[in-house]
Parts: sequence; structure tokens; C-alpha cells
Amino acid sequence: PDVLVGLFVERSLDMMVGLLGILKAGGAYVPLDAAYPQERLHYMLSDAKPAILLTQSKLRERIEQDSIPTLCLDTEAHVLTNYPTSNPPSNTTAQNLAYVIYTSGSTGKPKGALLTHANVLRLFAATEGQFGFNAHDVWTMFHSYAFDFSVWEIWGALLHGGKLVIVPYLIAREPERFHALLEQEGVTILNQTPSAFAQLIAADQGKTSQLKLRKVIFGGEALNASVLHPWFDKHGAEQPQLINMYGITETTVHVTYQALQSGDARIGRPLSDLTAYILDENLQPAPIGIPGELYVGGAGLARGYLNRPELTAEKFIPHPYSSTPGERLYKSGDLARYLPDGNIDYL
Repeated sequence: PDVLVGLFVERSLDMMVGLLGILKAGGAYVPLDAAYPQERLHYMLSDAKPAILLTQSKLRERIEQDSIPTLCLDTEAHVLTNYPTSNPPSNTTAQNLAYVIYTSGSTGKPKGALLTHANVLRLFAATEGQFGFNAHDVWTMFHSYAFDFSVWEIWGALLHGGKLVIVPYLIAREPERFHALLEQEGVTILNQTPSAFAQLIAADQGKTSQLKLRKVIFGGEALNASVLHPWFDKHGAEQPQLINMYGITETTVHVTYQALQSGDARIGRPLSDLTAYILDENLQPAPIGIPGELYVGGAGLARGYLNRPELTAEKFIPHPYSSTPGERLYKSGDLARYLPDGNIDYL
């Protein structure tokens, strides 16, 4: 059965030890960001009810709950001394949960999306042709591990044998220092929200040093193409290649792919194992060029929401255009339109 394990640590090596340990033991991680307000942290813990909470001693008092066993990774390691240090056998299957990430709660209470190992593995299989990730790539972990962009950053690096650079919290918020880190570590794969990359563009102007970036992937928010003009003017569109990827936590990080040219802000086409429908209020396909709501189908869909069967039924609906029993569409709540060339314009 699926076992949820809470992880409440600062951005550090403890974080990666915790993540790998949880997954090797057959659990699913529930990431709790140390920057979250106390109220949100307590809500997530009371909702998820993890079997155990892994944390650090300096954070423990912020999240103490008598009902949840707690282990401090930095000060209570002695409790592990009688356990074997060999690589443990795993009975985990692709259908087991890998993580539960809580969405922002902008439309109500935060809700935990249930994602499996299969969801994540197929994400990298579906994007292999576009990216060609390999063991020579150097990735940054720029984002909070409680934000699903981190799933792409962490496991993209480790599943391909690459190097993962955990960006310290303060450096992630100082573009000049972050730019220096990219150079120092020889980063090749960079994942950014457009607003964060706009600050990096400003830090990059006037510098003669050479970055080693080969792919810059946008996600997490809508892209305004005009902010990229200074970057294209200096670096061109090929080295590195800039890519826009629309995504949703409930559909495993990324849904669409679009390699960008200057002035382009489309979100592109669905990944190879996903489908995208733009439907009206009667679930009828909207004509090309006419706005409608974006629905996503295919192998990336989460199981649903933790402890929210009614909301799961409302957002994950039976697929109206499929004859396959049990196939679903995810109702995104986002407006979009299909362009004549088959690409999607996010509205």
C-alpha cells in the first residue's frame, strides 16, 4: 500500500537524502516548504496524515504534532545505526505513489495531487526526443521542492545520470550571484519561470563570459515574449534553445512543448503521450481560433486529489471522446485557443 512520508527540510543535502530514502523505502514524499506560513503547514500535515515526518532540529518546533512520529535527520541519525547500510530491495511498482504535491489553494483550500512513479517516468520518456538529456548535463534545482517544477529538475538530472546543483535560497533570489553560479558549475539545463529569467537576462547584459547552457525551459506562469528580446539579440535562438512548456501539477509538470523564436509566446503542442482539447461549456470542441477551456488527457493524469473525492470527480471527468473504459480528461480551468497551424495559444 501507499505510505505517505512528510519531508520538512531546508534546501540542502538533507533534502536529497530524505527524498531518496523515502522512495527507496517504498514511500511517497509529501514536501513541506520551510518558507510556508504556519497555518498552511499545519493544514497540509493534518490533511495528509503522513506515517512519519522527516525534518531538521531547527525546524522541528515549527511543525510539532504529537500525532505524527518525527525524525530529525541531523540530530537523530543514531536511531538508524542498527539498520543495514546496503541498498534495500524495493517492492515499489510503477503504479505506487511517488509524491503528493499540494497546489497553491488559490481557489480554496490547498489540495494534494496524487502522482505515481509511472507518471514521472513517462514524462521523461515522452520528452526524450526533444531534449536528449544525458549524463553530461548539469541541472540546477532552482525551485522549491514543494513546487512541481522541482520534479522535473531533480529527477531529470538523476534519472539520466547527470549532475544536480542545489541552488541556495538566497542565491536563487540574487540574479548576479545566480549567473555566476551557472558559469561556475557549467550548467547546461536551466528551468525558470519567465519572471525569474527576466531578472537573469538583466544580470547577463554586458557580460562577456560564456555560459554553457544548451536548454532553458520555461514553466509555472504565462510567458510575455517581449521580455526575451534582449536575450535573443545577444545569444540567438539556438545556443541555448529556449523552450516554453505549459504545465499543471495534476498532469505531471508539463503538458505542451514549444521551441521559441524571438516574439513567440505560444505553448505549442501536447507531449507525445498527452492530448489537449479546447472545449466549450457543453464539452463540444471550440472551432480553430475560438477560445475555450483547455482539457488534458493521457498518461500524465494524476490519480486525483488526496481525501477529496468530490473535487476529483469534478476536475477529472470521463473522457467524452474516447471508447476506452475509464479514460479521463483533466479540466484545467485555463482558457486557450487552437491556432491554424495546430499550436495552442494560452489565453
